[in-house]
Amino acid sequence: MRPEQYNLQEDDEFVYLPEELFRHLPKEYRDAARARKQQGEDVLRIGDNDIKGLIRLINAIPSTSSLSYIYHRLRTSIIEVTPAAVMEQEVLTTAFIVTYARLFASGNGTIKLSRSDIPDRLKSVHDDIMDLRHKRYAHNDVHKTVGSGIEVIFDDDGFHLRAQMSIGLYLGGRDEWEELITFIDAHMHERLLRILDRLTKKTGYKWSFPSGPAPGWVGDYG
Repeated sequence: MRPEQYNLQEDDEFVYLPEELFRHLPKEYRDAARARKQQGEDVLRIGDNDIKGLIRLINAIPSTSSLSYIYHRLRTSIIEVTPAAVMEQEVLTTAFIVTYARLFASGNGTIKLSRSDIPDRLKSVHDDIMDLRHKRYAHNDVHKTVGSGIEVIFDDDGFHLRAQMSIGLYLGGRDEWEELITFIDAHMHERLLRILDRLTKKTGYKWSFPSGPAPGWVGDYG
């Protein structure tokens, strides 16, 4: 088989050899590769629990990123108060509340935050969000921000009904939500660093995670 027939892949650091080509390498190369593979597997076994924790943490990142983006949209999308603008705020608020609560719900493959993780100064804000989630945005229950009724008018023509509804919401989102989002982002980052530090100490190898500038909407809350 000619070399060009092998499915060789490479990036900036490595060349990836298929097994068919690997067995044709000199014995000393094969032995060195097998030794390195075994070394890596041994290290992974040592850090298995922390690696699983790292994966659960990473699986929560989409929710924290979405939370920041939704709040950005809440703060910057309303230009004037119109029925359409209010409905958009209601939709965005629903997304914000449900996404936030997801971080505190049990689920397979992701970490779960708890109320005890929240600083005392923000616990009332957290409780307000969870109450909204349970009574208004995830279930049709009684909540102080929502009211409805029927007005009945009786005259010679019969009974006339008029639906009445009141909806309360924070236009632009609640101000305190920004501090809560900022705290959660920092808390998740600290958890990441603690896991990497434990892996470094347990295995004797430096563990790092790629980092870069935050998305443009982070911190852009109008």
